[in-house]
Order: sequence, then C-alpha cells, then structure tokens
Amino acid sequence: MIKISKVSVNIGVGSESDNLKKAELLLSRMFTAKPVRTIAKAAVPDFNIKKYSEIGVKLTLRGEDANTFLNQAFEAVENELKPTQIDTGGNLSFGVQEYMDLPHMKYDPDVGMFGMDVSVHLVKPGARIALRKIKRTRLPKKNRISYDESRNFFETNYTIKFVEPEEYE
Repeated sequence: MIKISKVSVNIGVGSESDNLKKAELLLSRMFTAKPVRTIAKAAVPDFNIKKYSEIGVKLTLRGEDANTFLNQAFEAVENELKPTQIDTGGNLSFGVQEYMDLPHMKYDPDVGMFGMDVSVHLVKPGARIALRKIKRTRLPKKNRISYDESRNFFETNYTIKFVEPEEYE
C-alpha cells in the first residue's frame, strides 16, 4: 500500500531581492504552514549567486493539506504529465508555470508572477527502517517503490494521464 509521505513546493527566485519577500508572501498566503528560505550551497558567478545567499523559498505539506494541494496542482497542469517526471525511486516532480493556474488563486499585483516546482515523495509501509536512528538498515526490495507502481498509484488515485512524448525522426 503506497501513500504520500510529503509534498514539497519550491519557488526559486535566484537572488536576494524584493522578489524573495514576494515569493515568501505568496506561499504564506496559499498555505497555513510557514515557508522557509533556501540557501545557495555553492557560488555561481554566471548568475551572480554567492555562496550562502538566500535564493528561494520552500514549503513541505503532509496529510490532507498535501492531498488537496496535489489535486489543485494536477488541475493546473491539465492532469497531464510526462513519464520522465517520475524518478527511479518512484517520486514525482513537476512544475506549475504560474501560480494563477491553480484553481483557487487569482493574480495579485503586489506579488507579481511566480511559478513553482512540486515534488511528491511516496513511501510504502516499513520504509522507516532506512531513516530511523537506531538499527538503521537498508530498505529491502519489497519496500521500494518501482516506476510502474508509482505510475499506477497516480493514475488510479488521481485523474492523471501520462503523455508519451512524440517520436523524433
């Protein structure tokens, strides 16, 4: 029995600016949880990013909040995803172009335009043994989520269609 462990919502701004405060304001208006700022791990001179500078905001949703947001986020991408958006561990990641695509959101001129990245982490019962502090062990194959199981989970529990990309000639 597969279930959703958490849903992470990330807005990358790229630099410490007024946009960072606006993105934080947007996430705090959308959800009851408090957003956290993300910090650059390395310097990227091409993009004017210094090490340890704040470059975005993120938020983690669990339980019913995660489920309701996922329904809205899938509706924003028109319930169509690419099969390549599922990784080998069975986790799903996709992007929402603009926050206005979500059904309950309207454009706010104070905030501006932001897109967001959504990551869904799935688990099976017994996955805790790989994360616990005492007697941590490797996760056996029966407790790992395969690509097919993850795809089947999203197709049955949500009205998602995985659209195959067109073949290139």
